[in-house]
This record gives sequence, C-alpha cells and structure tokens, in this order.
Amino acid sequence: MKILISGTSKGIGFSITNYFLDKGYIVYGLDILESTINNKNYHHYKVDIKNKDELPNIGEVEYIFHNAGSQNSLDDIDNNLKGTINVNEKYAFNKKIKSVLFNASASARSGFEFPQYVASKAGIVGYMKNVACRLAKYKATVNSLSLGGVNTESNNVLIKNKKYFNKIMEVTPLKKWMELDEVNKWVYFLLIENKSMTGQDILIDNGEYNLNNTFLWPEN
Repeated sequence: MKILISGTSKGIGFSITNYFLDKGYIVYGLDILESTINNKNYHHYKVDIKNKDELPNIGEVEYIFHNAGSQNSLDDIDNNLKGTINVNEKYAFNKKIKSVLFNASASARSGFEFPQYVASKAGIVGYMKNVACRLAKYKATVNSLSLGGVNTESNNVLIKNKKYFNKIMEVTPLKKWMELDEVNKWVYFLLIENKSMTGQDILIDNGEYNLNNTFLWPEN
C-alpha cells in the first residue's frame, strides 16, 4: 500500500506520515525541508513542489494527501495552489489510484485570513472538484479537508497569546481547537475507509463558521 504525502517534515504532515507508517503503509514524502522521519518504509524527497522538474519519478501510488504549503507568504498561491496542482497532475492519474485528499482550510469558506492564503485554499477546493470528475473513471474518491484551528507548533504564536486566543474561543462553540491525533483519523477515514463520497469539502472547525452565535437576548 503506497501513499504519497507532501509537506511531511513537520506539523500535520509529519503527524499523518507517522500515523500511516504505524499502520504498515509505504510512504513517499515530498518536502522542501530535510527528512525528520527515520523509518524503513519512508522515502523522502527534498523538492520544491513549485518546480515541476524537481518532482521525482516514484511509480504508481494508491493514495495521495496534499498537505504542503505556506501561510502569509508572498508565494502562497504558488506554493499552495500551483505546487499542489503540479504534484497531483504528475502522480494522481494512474490506474492504481484509489483516493486523493487535499488539505484546504476553513478560510476557503469564510475568507477571513491572509488574502493570498485564502485565494490559494479556495482554489484548492475548486480544483479538487475538477479532479474528482476526472478521476471518477478510476473509481477513485477525491475530497478536501477544511480545518479550522489545529494545535500545532506553527500556531503557537497565537495559541500562547491569551488575549487573542481567548477572542477566538469566544466565537468557537466547542471552545477548543483540533488535536493532531484527530486530524490523523479524519485523513485516514477520508482516504482509506471512505468509498462513496467524492467531490466534497469537509469543514471541521469546532463550530466556528456555522454555529457562531450572534443572537442575544436579555436574561431578565
């Protein structure tokens, strides 16, 4: 069982890569950084996904999780959207493909974040639907995962700022952010267990987008 994961050296990609390795999968990882994973079933390629010519030939993979990207950089559209398209067009269209999952963002729905980041993630959702139509001939499912806040090291600048984090919790009904272990399980379900849902963007944000309470009424 072969899975390709982009952005494997840290954060969500690192966590998910180890999750699949623990389940016996052979993982091919793409990252602009050096490998941080030591496992005989892990094959790391240090590449910049913006450059098509850097992408290695790794044969036919069964599953793909598109995770690599940047946030609040001048290259968000090139990294997140164009780079993801480069990877997908090279590897997804093969007769063994079973499922493709894109890491989008809750920002693709709300529009509330850095302009290029929002545009790149909204583009991923649209591109995902296009791919779902084209990969249907292989009976492959194609979906995207739009996460809200996740407890990762890269978000510590916000998590550890009580003033700003408390403001976020005020508009988050479940009063929490997602843990990496839960992200792992969602990715596994959508890639491996799901056989019938395709072309869908799944929003998971502890209710922040859809359940934000704006109705007020005096108690007395």
